[in-house]
Amino acid sequence: MAFSLEKFIHSLDLRTLPRVLQIQSGIYCQGSVYEMFGNECSLSTGEIIKVIGFKINKLIASICENNEGSQFSAKVELPLNFPGLYKVVADKTPYVSIEEIARKVSIGPTRFGHPCFYSAKDIKLANFTIKHGEQITFTSVEEVNGTMAVNCFIVRNNQCHSFTLPLLQEGEFYECEDDQIYTLKEIAEWKIPKCRKRIVKLSSTSHMWDSSSPLPKNFDGCLILVPVYEVQAVMKFRKDIVHILSDLDVEVKDVTDCYDIGSFLQPLSLEDIFERTSKEFPMVAEIMEGPSGSQKPYNLLSTGKEIVIYKKYQAARVLASEMRSDSSNRHFLIPMSYKGKFKRRPREFPTAYDLEIARSEKEQLHVVATKAFVSPHKELFSVSVGDQFLVQQCQTSEVLYEGRKKLVDVLACEQILNDSYKKVLLPMYMEGGFVEVIHDKKQYYLSEICKEFHLPFNVKVSVRDLSIEEDVLAAAPGLQFEEEITDSYLLISSASSPVESWEIPVYRLNMLVHLLSKDVQTVVPPVTRTTVEEVSKEEYYMLRRYENLTLHPPPRPPKKPT
Repeated sequence: MAFSLEKFIHSLDLRTLPRVLQIQSGIYCQGSVYEMFGNECSLSTGEIIKVIGFKINKLIASICENNEGSQFSAKVELPLNFPGLYKVVADKTPYVSIEEIARKVSIGPTRFGHPCFYSAKDIKLANFTIKHGEQITFTSVEEVNGTMAVNCFIVRNNQCHSFTLPLLQEGEFYECEDDQIYTLKEIAEWKIPKCRKRIVKLSSTSHMWDSSSPLPKNFDGCLILVPVYEVQAVMKFRKDIVHILSDLDVEVKDVTDCYDIGSFLQPLSLEDIFERTSKEFPMVAEIMEGPSGSQKPYNLLSTGKEIVIYKKYQAARVLASEMRSDSSNRHFLIPMSYKGKFKRRPREFPTAYDLEIARSEKEQLHVVATKAFVSPHKELFSVSVGDQFLVQQCQTSEVLYEGRKKLVDVLACEQILNDSYKKVLLPMYMEGGFVEVIHDKKQYYLSEICKEFHLPFNVKVSVRDLSIEEDVLAAAPGLQFEEEITDSYLLISSASSPVESWEIPVYRLNMLVHLLSKDVQTVVPPVTRTTVEEVSKEEYYMLRRYENLTLHPPPRPPKKPT
């Protein structure tokens, strides 16, 4: 039976990919395949293609200027990189089974792929009962004892309880409210169920409105998003990936069951390569679709080039941001192999509580007050602009409050006078302003800073890394090392001239390859070049968000007594 391409996509279960399709009818231009704006816009009747995946290419948004209950009017086209942060409005239409959720909702290994639902009725399991209205988090789909099921968990009394729900489980399941904010690209990739509407509300915009924006000025309403998909496919006699938009007017027939799927090339993403066992490395691959980017090694990874992939591993990076007064600061991931040196830069602290967090046993923290503070208690010190302090320790102190003595948290410091020191107590809730005085003139390697100091930490490059052709860090007016992260990498080199090797990130590089049955000339990789990776704003916030999930935030500063 023939379907429109759009209908085929909506009915497709991603777990059944790849699928082989035969074109039944459509629009034609000269030749079998005609390309327009990077997408195939004509396919001949009888053409055989292997669909390996699909993704959302753009979004058609209906605008509602009040709220999701109002009438939607004008429609606009939004690219996935359209700026702004959005909140997802929970879908009020129930799902009738776990199978429907697994088929229509993206469930994957990252936090974005952990959707939350609740059941309208109690669900009795072997060990316990899921109460109606209780939030169920879905984490993955797998086969359990011969039956397909979804791995889930619920949280009760701060304790996590894991269990599985079979796809055959029926009921009335509703999407939970989501208090997170997302970019449009994140919503497109993870938060639009197949065959359903997705309403989002603009939470904040990262740019000033201009006349070229498709949204109304000062818009704070809702958008109903309809995706236009881009099908990724392989053709019989081509080594590259073809891209077909779902709104192309063609009809297709699924002929997977009667076609040799192995006669096509098998494209693999970097994630696919990373999931292979360590014993399978090294391997030779040909690039079917290279990444964009002008910096090395991305400019070397062009379509058709053969590469050697030596190994997969986890590597440490330091996430750093430029210190600028405007919002145009750039963000970098710096490897521990960076050979440049850094000098310290003063840190700024908005409260006395931040001084307590920053102090260390290694050296005494010396600060200058940049904002005055008048203490409401005579037992505690009032600060003037220019006062200098050596930070000692946190302790408690008695103060007189409404005629009664009360214990409050304070920061013990020594005020630096002309020829002496004076012991003073600063209230921990004090909202002032302090800047660090640096006495340390030493130059540090990155690994030394991570070992000896707590992050965040302010620095400036004093000696650039001479092994890098253009050290982008050296031009920065200052850098803040924010946190140390661990990420997944592949070590690669050119197959034709393996004089140097490069680390490429698995989850931030869009690239497709197919493996070649060639022997690797040498299993020992050549010298690895240091690469400072510049990350986009979206990637930066995603990295911070992932890392912060594993960290417990510090307690809030004590409130000022009322």
